[in-house]
Amino acid sequence: MIRKTRLFTPGPTPLLPAAQFAIAAADIHHRTPEFRALFQKVLAQLKVFVGTQNDVLLLSSSGTGAMEASVSNLTSPGDPVLVLTAGKFGERWVDLAKAFGCQVDVLKAPYGETFDLAEVRKALKPEHRAVYMQATETSTAVRHDVEAVAKLLKETGSEALLVVDGITGLGTTHFDVDGWGIDILIGGSQKAVMIPPGLAYLSVSEKAWGVMEKSKNPRYYFDLRKERKNAVKGESSYTPAVALVAGLGAALDYIAGQAGGDLEKGRIALVDNAQVNAAATRAGLVALGFTLFAPTAPAAAATAVAVPEGMNSSDVVKALKSRFALVIANGQGEMQGKIFRVAHLGFFDFLDTIALLGAMEHIAKDTLKLPVKYGEAVAAAQQVYADAVKQ
Repeated sequence: MIRKTRLFTPGPTPLLPAAQFAIAAADIHHRTPEFRALFQKVLAQLKVFVGTQNDVLLLSSSGTGAMEASVSNLTSPGDPVLVLTAGKFGERWVDLAKAFGCQVDVLKAPYGETFDLAEVRKALKPEHRAVYMQATETSTAVRHDVEAVAKLLKETGSEALLVVDGITGLGTTHFDVDGWGIDILIGGSQKAVMIPPGLAYLSVSEKAWGVMEKSKNPRYYFDLRKERKNAVKGESSYTPAVALVAGLGAALDYIAGQAGGDLEKGRIALVDNAQVNAAATRAGLVALGFTLFAPTAPAAAATAVAVPEGMNSSDVVKALKSRFALVIANGQGEMQGKIFRVAHLGFFDFLDTIALLGAMEHIAKDTLKLPVKYGEAVAAAQQVYADAVKQ
């Protein structure tokens, strides 16, 4: 039978056809009026997509480049910082902060869980210069309560900057960047904006710009002050990923087009779409007898599922790919073989979710030998969708 490849990984995600066409047609030099106009348009769109009045910068790098910039630009050697970590990407914040000589205090939550706010309060010290955290911990599909952490910083009078890795959170989570007081919020191109890897973007508050002038850590390529200065002219400091910028512009146009040309409403619709697909997927998999790995704080970017005792999640990943050309993600690090992850961010619709669950019914029955009745997962998802569209 014909097999059509379907990508259900939380990055890279399925590519938007309109963005692919724009990328292919982007035969343009980056120091020309044409590119400057495009670059300024995309930067303005990103401010709406992120939902902020702060500056938004665009870097030619993966999201980790923006994470590094958020350490190197805001800290000096010896600065005390607090990292909230509950997975592989929280651990990346720890490694980055240590690489730039920070004194790192770490608050850990177990994999599959989020933070107890009372523990965050106890861990926070007046001398902390920054708090680093994820909006969504992609390795475990857990959503952290950024709003609550931001509120805690205000309540305690902390002067610490709040730096949030929103690489899979943007486009799957509703943020009030300025209202909550998020100083840095980071996104990546291979996630909800539906284009290939290679671009990172981040919003930067006025408070963060002030700290940047005093920080002593070295920076060159990721000097955000240079990027801010050049962005005013419609340029990046160094050679940008021209084709990806064109693709990003097409993707943001598409998101706006889903709401009659209103990008803010389009962003909200994109988040709602991810949340409905995530809820439908969770309901379908639970109906098949699977156990959610993060039941108390599930993310809309992806769903993590624990396989039954004695089974290996690699078998599910391999079976879906070999039988249906459907690609999902295994667990990372110590969770490899224990969980699999299914993405919902970006260019997914409800019928993609139905296709996934239909395939999963066969894998659960034939590979895992679970007592499955065909249609159980699909029916559970259908009910979630029906309830959502009534509202």
